[in-house]
Parts: sequence; C-alpha cells; structure tokens
Amino acid sequence: MRQYKVEALAYYPKLTADKDHVIQTSKAEIQHLLDHYARRGWRLASTNATDSGSAVYVYLYFEGDGSAL
Repeated sequence: MRQYKVEALAYYPKLTADKDHVIQTSKAEIQHLLDHYARRGWRLASTNATDSGSAVYVYLYFEGDGSAL
C-alpha cells in the first residue's frame, strides 16, 4: 500500500545585498530533505510552490510503500 507525506517549507526574504539568498538557503534545506527521505526509501513524487505576501512556500510530496516508514 502506498504511503504519502508532504513537507511544507516557508522562506522569508531578508534585507540584504544578495538577491539570491532565499535560493541558496532553500537549496540546502531541500537537498537535505531529499537525501533524508531517499535514505528511507521514499521518492519525490511532486512539488509545488506559491508565494503569499513576503513568504515563499515550497511543498514536497513524497511517496513510498508501507515498508518505507
């Protein structure tokens, strides 16, 4: 039986000269989550992102079989 999990991440911009700081921060955190779930037998099934106000929300959808818990 397939199991599904959702990870929701929120990123907020800071006042800085580095316009790509949100990208750099999010890349490291997202890669960590991908590695974490992959080691446990989960696979990334889908992604979604949206913005609201000043935040950027990233959703990672993972799927695995019952033994991947």
